Amino acid sequence: MTSQSLFQLCRMGYLALTALLTGWFVQQGVNGTYTLLFSLLWVIPLLLPLKGIITGNPYTYAWASFILCLYLLHALTLLYVSETNLIFALIETLLICLLLVGFPFYARKRGRELGLGLKKKAKE
Repeated sequence: MTSQSLFQLCRMGYLALTALLTGWFVQQGVNGTYTLLFSLLWVIPLLLPLKGIITGNPYTYAWASFILCLYLLHALTLLYVSETNLIFALIETLLICLLLVGFPFYARKRGRELGLGLKKKAKE
């Protein structure tokens, strides 16, 4: 798989996850389940890597996985405790798991193409 196709898949998955969770938390805020401030606090961390993910910055793809771990905990908890939102929790879990695999692969592949990596210590 080329880095361009990985980039497209990861970007589409991230935007789908962002739309899904934004819609979910806004709907929860409107219904009164959560306050709108609490819903906003759930959406903000997801928006932090947005610029780098859209532009294809491999460094952003590497650290964005850490943010996705927070949402994976939410998805797994919802999957475990919820009886009414089972389909939503399953979709959220699968999408995040796919992104947690795709993001590091893209970061590694694109980073190698750009010649990025850890610098080796010079011998003295």
